Amino acid sequence: MIFRRRKKTGAARHRAHGWPAAWLVRLSAIPWRRLAPAAALLLALCSAFVAARFGLDRPVRQIAISGRFQRVQPPDVEKAVRGALHGEGMVAVDLDRIAHAVQAIAWVDRASVARSWPDGLRVQVVEQKPVARWGEGGLVNVRGEVFVQDAQHIPSELPELVGPSGYAAQMTARCLAAQVRLEQGGMRLARLTLDERGAWDLTLDNGITLRLGRQSVDERFDRFIAAAARIVTARAADIAYVDMRYASGFAIGWRSGTSGVQRG
Repeated sequence: MIFRRRKKTGAARHRAHGWPAAWLVRLSAIPWRRLAPAAALLLALCSAFVAARFGLDRPVRQIAISGRFQRVQPPDVEKAVRGALHGEGMVAVDLDRIAHAVQAIAWVDRASVARSWPDGLRVQVVEQKPVARWGEGGLVNVRGEVFVQDAQHIPSELPELVGPSGYAAQMTARCLAAQVRLEQGGMRLARLTLDERGAWDLTLDNGITLRLGRQSVDERFDRFIAAAARIVTARAADIAYVDMRYASGFAIGWRSGTSGVQRG
């Protein structure tokens, strides 16, 4: 049996051989001479970027640490920085990751990190500033964050906050506000207490307790400053407590065991 190869039709020949010719026509129409300088410039820029990227990405060798240090040790900061580098160079290093590693150190409040070319980092550290004690061994900052749970050294002049877990921020805000007004009247806050029922008590450094209760706490404190504070400063040695939980006055408990209600 004899098989004969069929001849390709014109359409088939066009499909087989027409498309290269069409593309050649299109490519020949492109103004290559005008595009050549732009392509060369783009290639040069890419080459320069790659060269700069690898040329500048040197290993980090120098770490400059600054800040006012009392509790934080600069060697601990440098150790945290080097532990967070992960072998990255000056260009690739993640500055946010470095800052978070430093902020994880006890007594560090904030940290900022910047590059210092050609091969260094600058680390600025701000220490925590305690404004009150929390329980037996905790310390809180001005934002009411408990940043230390078991402090080895607690400044004796700090007021103590005693209250339920989760109320540190609210108690710190009230403590700071009360502290300013008490000091203006010649008194100092020693302890602020919030019990499980939601009742507030303030204890002054002379041992006098100010009972504010659960309702209208700010208004009762204002009334104490306006009417009762002068009596407290004048007869502090004789007074055990001042009870502001009255609608239009307050009661004074004397150390002798007697008490009396004052109107005002």
